[in-house]
Amino acid sequence: MRVITTHTNTDFDGMASMIAAQKLYPDGVLVFPGSQEKAVRDFIAQTLLYRYQFLKAKQIEPSRVTSLVVVDTRSSQRLGSLDACLQNTDLELIVFDHHPKADGDLLGTSEVIRDVGSTMTLLAEILQQQGIEISSEEATIFTLGIYEDTGSLTYTTTTPDDLRAAAWLLECGAKLDVVTQFISHDLTSHQIGYLNDLMKNAKRVTVQDLEIVIATLSLPIYVDDFSLIVQRLVNMENLDVLFAIVAMAGRTYLIGRSRIPDVNVGAIARDFGGGGHASASSATLADIGPIEAYDQLIRSLQRHVRPQAIAREMMTSPAISVVDDATLYEAQALMTRYNINAMPVVPRRSARQEGSEPIICGIISRQMVERAVSHELGNQPVQDYMASDIEVLSLNATLADIQEIIIEHRQRLIPIVHDRDIKGIITRTDLLNRLVNEPANLPKNLLHEAEHPSLERSRNLSHLMSGCLSSPIVELLQTIGTIADQFLFNAFVVGGFVRDLLLRKANIDLDIVVEGDGIAFARKLGQHLGGRVREHERFGTATIILPQDLKIDIATARLEYYEYPAALPTVELSSIKLDLYRRDFTINAMAIQLNPEHFGRLVDFFNSQNDLKQMAIKVLHNLSFVDDPTRIFRAVRFEKRMDFTIARHTERLIRNAVKMNLFGKADDPRFFTELKLLLNEENASPALERLAELGLFPFLWPDLKPHLSIDRRFRHCLVQTQRSIAWFKLLYLTDRYEPWIIYLLTIMSRSSMTVLANFCDRFQLPQRNRTMLLSEKQLADNASHHLSARSELKNSDIFVAFRELHIEGLLYLMAVARKTEVKKAVSAYVTTLRHQAPLLNGDDLKQLGYRPGPPFKKMLEALLLARLDGLTSTRDDEIAFLNDYFPLSDGH
Repeated sequence: MRVITTHTNTDFDGMASMIAAQKLYPDGVLVFPGSQEKAVRDFIAQTLLYRYQFLKAKQIEPSRVTSLVVVDTRSSQRLGSLDACLQNTDLELIVFDHHPKADGDLLGTSEVIRDVGSTMTLLAEILQQQGIEISSEEATIFTLGIYEDTGSLTYTTTTPDDLRAAAWLLECGAKLDVVTQFISHDLTSHQIGYLNDLMKNAKRVTVQDLEIVIATLSLPIYVDDFSLIVQRLVNMENLDVLFAIVAMAGRTYLIGRSRIPDVNVGAIARDFGGGGHASASSATLADIGPIEAYDQLIRSLQRHVRPQAIAREMMTSPAISVVDDATLYEAQALMTRYNINAMPVVPRRSARQEGSEPIICGIISRQMVERAVSHELGNQPVQDYMASDIEVLSLNATLADIQEIIIEHRQRLIPIVHDRDIKGIITRTDLLNRLVNEPANLPKNLLHEAEHPSLERSRNLSHLMSGCLSSPIVELLQTIGTIADQFLFNAFVVGGFVRDLLLRKANIDLDIVVEGDGIAFARKLGQHLGGRVREHERFGTATIILPQDLKIDIATARLEYYEYPAALPTVELSSIKLDLYRRDFTINAMAIQLNPEHFGRLVDFFNSQNDLKQMAIKVLHNLSFVDDPTRIFRAVRFEKRMDFTIARHTERLIRNAVKMNLFGKADDPRFFTELKLLLNEENASPALERLAELGLFPFLWPDLKPHLSIDRRFRHCLVQTQRSIAWFKLLYLTDRYEPWIIYLLTIMSRSSMTVLANFCDRFQLPQRNRTMLLSEKQLADNASHHLSARSELKNSDIFVAFRELHIEGLLYLMAVARKTEVKKAVSAYVTTLRHQAPLLNGDDLKQLGYRPGPPFKKMLEALLLARLDGLTSTRDDEIAFLNDYFPLSDGH
């Protein structure tokens, strides 16, 4: 593999040069050798996440690297653990660097080294010379690299080449406002003085419950780049919104910065004849002074600032509640079932209908319930121990409303009500997730520098969808969202589709979840698309079958809970959040909204993006394998197929589930379904070895003899199975086969028919599969024994021994046969013998004078066996054979 890397503590020049080098070497993998500067980490988290796939050095096996592209350094000591690649034989080393020569520098197979301000300058020249097109986004990234290493083209090391490269990048669409946002500048002593004066004159005003800082300053001279001072104040004080009104040299300037969506400073600047973006803007006020500008700014803020009503969006629905006269034991059972720590207490429906009771009586917490139960008060009504002094909000509540109740009033959850009904609840966790979505609200210095979790758990992936998916699939998803809007439903594509999209892999297995009636939605969508609809009323699901065998699975958002360990799930309606929570692993617990207004919006409640980046398989809660032990098979399958790693805690939960012997507590065909999927993987051997390592073989095959554990002999069988399947694939024949049957027969190769039958019964295999397994094993074992006993094998012997076997049985025999002669026999039969037929047929026999009847079959088979053994080769030979062995006689 080819790796593109740079130095540890990567700066913008190193990161930009890596991306530019990938334009020259598209097969190269981007690998950070160590940590990155904070500004680079922020830029990746806020701007580049999922646009480029950066790997860590620990995710690379150095011995596999055949080509190493190193940018912005020539020192092996700055490559971190990737310096191990330098030991590889015949390594191609390509170096791009602008630093002065030093002792011990790497000597590349190919080098581009010159004394310029930044390495990115060298790569920009090459891209321009080779006519390689770059996007506006790429031009911006490349400009960041040049500007950082040249001090925005002001350092004495800056060369004319740097300016020419920057000019070309600007022509390609580089956005200097983005560059300015991320390139830090050291302030001069004069600028520091202006910054202090600005801080002293800053006032905080509240507009529509939002706190906005306005700072005013008057200076006798014009100061260049005053926006840098404003940006420094925003960063130092962690301000959401700042407006600076600065009078300089007879003119008044307005500079705005915003880090929240509620305040669009660009729109406000346009009121003053200026412009800019939602987050950064400026305006020059030629005819008014600072005091008048301040008054106009306040009026403009009153017009433009409209806090977003987000309660409807943030809430979890439906709200799990308990009636006021329920016992504490019943409340405890509800909390355990739905894995919640607090819930609203409501009056009985009859009292609410009369209107004499409030909509909500109070809130009961898990801590209070458990303390009361510990005092043997479990039979007491909930209303005796609930917190009754609570606040509720409407669907139109703003973030400020929610923060006030949860943070200032210390209320752990807020019921959201409408028309005297609870529509949902907002918890402290919901508020925290919302705040994390806004980078301005997250104390970034708390993040460990080796970890880079997404600062946005709800981001738009429409650009990624357009780049990775075909136009018909994107249009189909847009159609689904449009139809959902007609029903006033929210529609999401979920699961593996989202996971693979973020991994930049195309996946057209469309699993759609709607917050509403999934079956009614499927009927309408199927009618619109002209597809056939299969409904499953019991589960609230449907499947739409379109031309070209494209399927769309539609499900109603639902919550599953389990009455006891390993039980089949009980299904209830829920919101998308609860629907995702029931998923198996975090990497499969993401969704993309399809409604037109929010098309492409990623929904990630569980920081799944970070687990995907870390290539980690994690469960969503600690009872996941207790609820459904079959998820263990899925975990192993994903680990081996995707080259991920089961997280340490998740593996511990697997081992706990194995110790609990949960596999023996459910008569559940899902076990076989998952095992079948695992055995149908491209190479099932690593997954089988992992199952054995986790101690699962005694549960799957309790009747196996000890020597059939995962020892050297058994590994050899698995390797031979993989080889036999690979051999058959290389023949490019049209025969269809099921790999799981071959692997299962191999595993049971030394077991009796009774043991195999017990396996089929224990896992409730369909009768067709049961018959197939037993028949193939018996036929193959008999054939192997029969052929092994012969000192010389004729083709006819091989044909008779194998003709009743399917491809699965033949490949099983190829895998387990010890004698080379048997393997050769299988090869001959599959490739040649089974396709042979006599030259004469039934019509020919009738023309020769034979009377039709049962003897015809015997005669034709004799002709075939003779042809296989080379006794006949022409029609005349076959006629002579008939005359010798089946002579015509009177009445024949």
